Amino acid sequence: MTTAERRARLGLRHRLSPQARTGDVPGIARSMVVLHATDPATVFLSVAARGAGLAPEAVERALYDDRTLLRMLAMRRTMFVAPVELVPILQASTANALAAKQRAAYTRIIERGSDLTDVPAWFAAAEDAAHRALLARGEATGAQLSADEPLLRTQVDPAPGKSYSKPTNVTTWILVTLGCEGLIVRGRPNGTWISSQYKWSPAEAWLPGGIEDVPAGTARAGLVRRWLRAFGPAPVSDLKWWTGWNAGDVRKALALLDVTEVDLGGVTGVVLSDDLEPAPVPEPWAALLPALDPTPMGWRERGWFLGGHGPRLFDGNGNIGPSVWWDGRIVGGWAQRKDGEIAVRVLEDVGADAGAAIEREAARMAAWYGDIRATPRFRTPLERELTS
Repeated sequence: MTTAERRARLGLRHRLSPQARTGDVPGIARSMVVLHATDPATVFLSVAARGAGLAPEAVERALYDDRTLLRMLAMRRTMFVAPVELVPILQASTANALAAKQRAAYTRIIERGSDLTDVPAWFAAAEDAAHRALLARGEATGAQLSADEPLLRTQVDPAPGKSYSKPTNVTTWILVTLGCEGLIVRGRPNGTWISSQYKWSPAEAWLPGGIEDVPAGTARAGLVRRWLRAFGPAPVSDLKWWTGWNAGDVRKALALLDVTEVDLGGVTGVVLSDDLEPAPVPEPWAALLPALDPTPMGWRERGWFLGGHGPRLFDGNGNIGPSVWWDGRIVGGWAQRKDGEIAVRVLEDVGADAGAAIEREAARMAAWYGDIRATPRFRTPLERELTS
């Protein structure tokens, strides 16, 4: 499959072409499998780029009123917003293993930095107490739960003997682990849509009866199928990177699916066997995608749409900043300045038609922000230049 074919699929399946945009917020999330949510603003701005006739309130409604979307830690210990029907698959394929890793890591820290004995049993008791306290309240911040439950106020020295270390209580560690276990979820934040000061709720508030138990192998195959539908064709190495799974689990998941190998310009990729037909070619399109948007973060190998712009648009840890797209490839970056202006810098000659389309997208993004001012959590060279 050619690069042109992959770019056509990207424009349509990721709802970046105007003809593919929608007013269905959960539908946008499903198109991307999940929305990247490490930075709270990303969720809203990713929807803005793909939405038609939407405002931030529509995303808040889907997250907190209709509860068709749910925020959770999953692949690569990254925060995502997922459609609720996908949560059992994410839980079984990824989050259960993540919960075990988190519990083990926090247990080691507590064993080093406290006088507690039988820390695994203590940790389980603290989790149970925190869960019961949350069930009693229905919704609460970590501070409220810590006030209710003495075990959450236990102090631990995270780096004994280090001058920079200071005692901290275990509240966040316990709540994060409960979240990974699928027992509690991050709900509505205090403040605006760029806030990360979340309240916690029992998982049943989103999924009555709790999260359905799915066999791990079945769940991994289900997640891979969705990823291939959205991001395929792609090398298996991209899939392994995106999921964060080991090579064996990736191979087993692919073995449960009917996939076909294709040539991606000298690199072997895989695609679902029922998805080999060429995509329609969309009209040329422009988009302003936010930092950590799920499109550029969906592949490890990005040369076919990124070109040589990586050093200006990524930080040193592999996080992409705000990017400007034209017809399936990245051509520049953008930033919101303190006065609300959307500053755009195109890094190559794209022509007058593309420039006008990019300006229209910048105006659309400025209208979405309104009075909100947001700085990406991970700053990149070009974003810093545009706001300096």
